[in-house]
Amino acid sequence: MKTEPAEEVAMSSAPPPVATLHKVWIQVVVTGLIIGAAFIAVYVGLQRDPEPRRLPLAVAGPELAGAARSGLGDAVDVTQVAGLAEGAELVRNGDAVAVVGATSPTSLLLEYSGASGISESGAVRQLVAGLAGPAGLTVEETDIVPLTRYDARGLATFYVVFGVTLASFVLAQGLTGAAGAVRLRHRLYAIGGFAVVIGVVAATIAGPIYGSLKAPFLLLALSLSLLSAASAFATKAMGVWLGPAGFGLAVLILTTIGNATSGATLGYDVLPAWAQAVSAKLPPGAAVRAVNDFGYYDGSHAAMPLIVLAVWALAGFGLVLLRQRAAAPRVTKELPVEALSSR
Repeated sequence: MKTEPAEEVAMSSAPPPVATLHKVWIQVVVTGLIIGAAFIAVYVGLQRDPEPRRLPLAVAGPELAGAARSGLGDAVDVTQVAGLAEGAELVRNGDAVAVVGATSPTSLLLEYSGASGISESGAVRQLVAGLAGPAGLTVEETDIVPLTRYDARGLATFYVVFGVTLASFVLAQGLTGAAGAVRLRHRLYAIGGFAVVIGVVAATIAGPIYGSLKAPFLLLALSLSLLSAASAFATKAMGVWLGPAGFGLAVLILTTIGNATSGATLGYDVLPAWAQAVSAKLPPGAAVRAVNDFGYYDGSHAAMPLIVLAVWALAGFGLVLLRQRAAAPRVTKELPVEALSSR
């Protein structure tokens, strides 16, 4: 009996080579290039020459308010107040970045919110100094809403929101890829459960452990859980409707544009007009507002950001179910054979 060499047997039993579908790898490479270029363009572009646009400034007294309007123009949105105390209340509620008023014929007092971020508080300090200089006035500055000592540059919110968004994107992408092994309802349960867990874990690390975020623990966890649900369900919806291109779109909208325009690294009032238009409407921007508002401004404006996050989560969830229903095969009811033969 003739036997074949072991090498020939192994070669004959090996599976045939897989033909390369060039459009598949080209699509992946192009998507990666677009995402990388967009990430660099958006993040670096926003940092090039930020200028304040209608920065909310409370000004005590009609004479000084008029001088601020004429001298600072569209850089500030002046709210005239009766006195420094009234303006300080606006600052503590997050309705103004700072309040300025005269304390003597030759000096001004500027009370600002450091919690609004270095870009915004720095901008308002520079603007007021520019207004006082030509008039020969001195400016005394006081930070009445300071950042926590463990978030000296005000970037903790950005890193936490970015981390939760990224983790939720990875989860949604992985679960979509495992659709053949995991039933839809279990994938949806996993996203919902993950949102709660990552919200609690992120709030615990950034809050009680590191002390970098001042928001009350439960409100912080709620905000981050809603962010996770919004990001994951939106990512999954884009993926199931658009395929691989949907995940690229999710990266662009959520991870890139959403985080870059969130107002955490560059304050909302110094963003360009196009960034201001989308900032609060995307999940990262909404989460940044909710976390900072709960932490520094007693939650006075946190309701709308939470609503935005909930809408994203519910819309994504609904689109996933709609896609599943559209893709399900239609079952036609047929009469039994006996009934057909009896006709």
